[in-house]
Amino acid sequence: MAEFTIERLGHHGDGIAEGPLYAPLTLPGEVVSGAVEGDRLADIRIVMPSETRVRPPCRHFKSCGGCQLQHASDDFVAEWKTEVVTRALAAQGLKADMRPILTSPPQSRRRATLSARRTKKGAMAGFHARASDVIVEVAECQLLHPDLLAALPVAEALARVGASRRGELSVTATLSEGGLDVAVEGGLEPDGPLLIGLAQEAERHDLARLSWNGEVMATRRAPVQRFGIAEVTPPPGAFLQATESGEQTLLAAVRQAVGEAGRIVDLFAGCGTFSLPLAETSEVHAVEGSAEMTKALDHGWRHVSGLRKVTVEARDLFRRPLMPDELQKFDAAVIDPPRAGAEAQIEQLCTSGVEKIAYVSCNPVTFARDANRLDAAGYALHWVQVVDQFRWSSHIELVAGFTLTSA
Repeated sequence: MAEFTIERLGHHGDGIAEGPLYAPLTLPGEVVSGAVEGDRLADIRIVMPSETRVRPPCRHFKSCGGCQLQHASDDFVAEWKTEVVTRALAAQGLKADMRPILTSPPQSRRRATLSARRTKKGAMAGFHARASDVIVEVAECQLLHPDLLAALPVAEALARVGASRRGELSVTATLSEGGLDVAVEGGLEPDGPLLIGLAQEAERHDLARLSWNGEVMATRRAPVQRFGIAEVTPPPGAFLQATESGEQTLLAAVRQAVGEAGRIVDLFAGCGTFSLPLAETSEVHAVEGSAEMTKALDHGWRHVSGLRKVTVEARDLFRRPLMPDELQKFDAAVIDPPRAGAEAQIEQLCTSGVEKIAYVSCNPVTFARDANRLDAAGYALHWVQVVDQFRWSSHIELVAGFTLTSA
């Protein structure tokens, strides 16, 4: 066994020694021993621990792949995540006022995707082990909201009635005002007996809604999500911010970025996470690629009083971004693209004349790339709010505020 010094953390939370050699569950400054297997270290032992190393709060941490950074102090993780964003911006020649990171509390995740499989003795459900398809059963979880833990026996029951012996179910469970909203992918094609079995499990576990391979099997209560004062019933498996506190933090930063704008365009609007709360003071045009999501958003707006006008448009913003002549009637834009960023839409925003932009991102690298393009077009990047709603993971989210300073 050779010894190595960990120099830094990579974007996925693994320690990196000279080589580069990747060493999971290690921290910068630590001296470790291990066997080199390709570009990774195996059989790692900590020879000299970092001062930022702490005892993981969850007893499943070493085996479960749901968290990557429970062995690091909260202060270290906060500083590291902020530094990741700072470095991404610096690589594009940019800097900004980095506001103190805001982190969601433990046991606050309201949405999780579990893996479940039939076994000879019944079924098992949990999270995958690190870099493995092995399912680790978790008797407790420091990440999930206590009410979401009820999804574990649900996933097991659904695997018993509807999974093949060779396949694996992906079970997305979401807390809603109506109860657990469960969407399953990878199950057997439903026949008569399976349909009956699924209905029985929905009843037995008091589910609000159960969807199977994209089709709703049972709706016992509407799985309502509240965005501001509006109530929305998202389509099965629709995107939702992982924690309520994280959502409110992102929303507060978006509100500050758009200021008192009278007309706002919300790009990649989802089911209305930002559109509907912003409509309390502004007219909003919400654009989203999924027609089901825009329908849910529109329904939520039409069934509540006290909001200003909201219009919706189902449109693929990667292939058909809004053009400058469509954007110029808005005072501010909110853009919340997926991890790939939004190059096509950013190009059009650059010449739109929209005065304020709130950019919400889950990928510092593609955000920095798009920020560079906005900067070149005369948009000043004033501040960045990093949000850690995926606690103990390497995942980073942020909101950035831009204003147009030159034509």
